[in-house]
Amino acid sequence: MTTPFIRKLEHAGPLTDEERSVLLSLSTTSRTVSARQDIVLEHQTDTVPLILSGVAGRYKVLVHGTRRIVSFALPGDLCRVHAAATGALDLRVAALTGCHVSDISQAKLREAIDTYPGISRALWWLTLTELSRAREWLVNDSRPADRRLAHHFCELLVCLQAVGLAGENSFELGIAQADYADALGISYVHVNRVMQALRSNGMISTGKHLLIFPDVNRIKEFAEFDRGYLCLDGLHM
Repeated sequence: MTTPFIRKLEHAGPLTDEERSVLLSLSTTSRTVSARQDIVLEHQTDTVPLILSGVAGRYKVLVHGTRRIVSFALPGDLCRVHAAATGALDLRVAALTGCHVSDISQAKLREAIDTYPGISRALWWLTLTELSRAREWLVNDSRPADRRLAHHFCELLVCLQAVGLAGENSFELGIAQADYADALGISYVHVNRVMQALRSNGMISTGKHLLIFPDVNRIKEFAEFDRGYLCLDGLHM
């Protein structure tokens, strides 16, 4: 049996049957979190939430009340990768769509990391991947808004494809434009204009709750998107 979590971790290298079984045993229960609700708060330290379905956003609220989303958490993602190793508490995580979440015990996760080389390698890879994504988001902030949003779309497409949840040129559109605004650091009105521009230029289309890319290579080139930063080809050290 496989799950988005296991499929994601196996991009770091193959896992043994025993390691897959251990990972499955870490997430035997789940809870439902409605859109716009927090999944995890800063003070929660004993568990690491795993996204089973839906999309979440890691975010901070600035002193004047503005929310800034700094990364998305998709099915198969741990909401706080580094917390499994350090216990750092720097971000809140909210459901951007309805989510199913499994709360993994930090103690059991650390035990699995200490016991199984494949799981240790995979979690190390996951940490490096999140750092690489964070750098790319910083770079993306320097691009014009239309290319910035196109880059986010490309990242979502590739990441969802990596866990078997997207087609060759489409994925389910569940994130609200207000959430994209908080991820891009621009207004909702500006996001709406950018979406219209991408649609009119033939970069995107929508249908039956799907975001569709008529020409995937074209939008990747427009967004200056290179999937290398996602480290989906594993560790090369």
